[in-house]
Amino acid sequence: MVITIVAVFFLGMGLYGLAAPASLIEPFGIVLERPEARAEVRAVYGGFGVAVGGVLGYGLLQPQVRTGIVLAVAVALAGMAFGRVIAALCGDRTPFYPNWFYCLVEVAAAAALALVIT
Repeated sequence: MVITIVAVFFLGMGLYGLAAPASLIEPFGIVLERPEARAEVRAVYGGFGVAVGGVLGYGLLQPQVRTGIVLAVAVALAGMAFGRVIAALCGDRTPFYPNWFYCLVEVAAAAALALVIT
């Protein structure tokens, strides 16, 4: 169930990022004025999100690769949360939402996925 929830989250984020990159990134105070900026958000949030959702779905269907896939996604999520902590240590003070909210989501998802493979 945990893998499915995380997969659906990434798939939803990815599709949203592909369809409406400016709206997806707006809570972070980023304005996407240039086509290159929109393309970057579509690639990183959109394409990557769809890929992660897809690979987690594949892992659900292929038990022989599930552990590796789930571990890779858990580590990626932990890395994202780590980056947010480093930003704070570098003096980038941010409000709870969106940065710390997503940090908690990333930590929770990473931990839940780690528990699935242990």
